Amino acid sequence: MIAEFRLPDLGEGLPEAELVQWLVAEGDDVTLNQTIAEVETAKAIVELPSPHAGRITILHAAAGDVIAVGSVIMSVDVVGDEGADDGDTGAATTAAATPEVAATDTPRPNLVGYGAAPAAAGRPQRRRRAASAGGAGDAEVRQAAPHDAVRTLEPEPARTDRPRSTPPVRRLAKELGVDLARVTPTGHDWLVTRADVEAFAAGQAAAPAEQPEAVSPAVTDRGDTRIPVRGVRRFTAEAMVHSAFTAPHATVFLTVDVTETTRLLASLRDDRALAAHRIGILAVAAKAVCLTLPRHPMLNSRWEGEEIVQFGRVNLGIAAATDRGLVVPNVKDAGALTLTALADAIAGLAETARAGRTQPAALAGGTFTITNVGVFGVDAGTPILNPGEAGILALGTVRRTPWEHEGQVALRDVLTLSLSFDHRLVDGEQGARFLADVAALLRQPARALLVA
Repeated sequence: MIAEFRLPDLGEGLPEAELVQWLVAEGDDVTLNQTIAEVETAKAIVELPSPHAGRITILHAAAGDVIAVGSVIMSVDVVGDEGADDGDTGAATTAAATPEVAATDTPRPNLVGYGAAPAAAGRPQRRRRAASAGGAGDAEVRQAAPHDAVRTLEPEPARTDRPRSTPPVRRLAKELGVDLARVTPTGHDWLVTRADVEAFAAGQAAAPAEQPEAVSPAVTDRGDTRIPVRGVRRFTAEAMVHSAFTAPHATVFLTVDVTETTRLLASLRDDRALAAHRIGILAVAAKAVCLTLPRHPMLNSRWEGEEIVQFGRVNLGIAAATDRGLVVPNVKDAGALTLTALADAIAGLAETARAGRTQPAALAGGTFTITNVGVFGVDAGTPILNPGEAGILALGTVRRTPWEHEGQVALRDVLTLSLSFDHRLVDGEQGARFLADVAALLRQPARALLVA
């Protein structure tokens, strides 16, 4: 019995993913939950487990293909009677719809974005009706009445129930004053996408996006190179445009003498007990931010249209440059960590990001971000807010500079801090005071002992 595995929603509300590589081939035998492929979404590379045990008959996509969520990517000749209809993966089945068979629910794999399978399969209502009416699963419905089967699997214009949407899309709709009930969805399975909301807000009819072709960078006759914009780079570009034109940005700068901090870091590097920890200026700045944010809660907040959400914890985003583009994973509850634990967490996030293994959960839920442009020899910049956050702090490079110190000019280690903030939430005074407090801790790190 042949079962089809469809690309699932990976828990990010994104309509497509790019197939990075297959880890299996046609004719291979696979087991339940065996990793079969790697796909890259707009946020991360995710491993796909097999929802079936059996022999692969067809791989419907090739490495480099951009696949819409819900499209068939693999057909499997399943082992035994494992064919109970799986509405989430689009698996085919030939099991008879008798009470005895219906009562037997084969355990499903824990696909990314699906969570643990409930006792009763959570399928869309119309698909259940189609299966029960014919007394068979999706495969038999397609064979007996192809036209009816198609209608049960695709949203119809006459559908009257409210379209589905993800939390980020609902926030966007709220910010743009869009009633989601009036938006025609173009996403898979009656899902309203970000493009649908933006098109409706602009007074345009949102049309389904065409499936882009999987093409490699192409060199023209003039020597120009055209590179498809996909994955992380595409998501970052869309997020930055949305942030820049939704949240009114303001930026303040402060150059600070961090000689005492660099001396502290030198002493920590000489401590054998800390040899396994990579504690640098970024970790100290991150700790300073975590200590300062509770005194400036509006910098750790989110604008949600008619209300402001002040976060009870600091999920500290760390901007990381990768070959695939910029990603911002975050350290959960960073304020509860010691300096060494925070340094280890930051190093772990950076290594995972560079390896392309950052998971969606690490990218979600950030409340404040730090970006270290100093590693590139840059003194300052005007960073753009990570969408949904009120502040982002950029660290410049540490330079040995002639500086006034205790009434005399001396060579000191200085760096420039750049704070961008959402002016709907934070006014100039609040931003300046927060930046001054962070700078005070970097100027005299021992002051951290006095911070409540």
